Amino acid sequence: MSSVSYRREPGKIDSEYTVIGMTCEHCVRSVSTEIGKLPGVQAVEVDLATGAVRVHSDTAVGREQVAAAVDEAGYQLAKA
Repeated sequence: MSSVSYRREPGKIDSEYTVIGMTCEHCVRSVSTEIGKLPGVQAVEVDLATGAVRVHSDTAVGREQVAAAVDEAGYQLAKA
């Protein structure tokens, strides 16, 4: 299982998504980087094997924002 994790502070908001199309560590880094640029995002964890993405933030981050970031990275957010 491959994943990228960033340090997370306690008491933050956690959101989970599934990203379609990731196949390698470059994919993981691309998705993590783009989501990490969103306002309020403190940490991003990506599990390559399952496509699971956990976003830790100090403010609510909208699904549309995450979907746009994933799209910018070249992948697709799975339907909710």
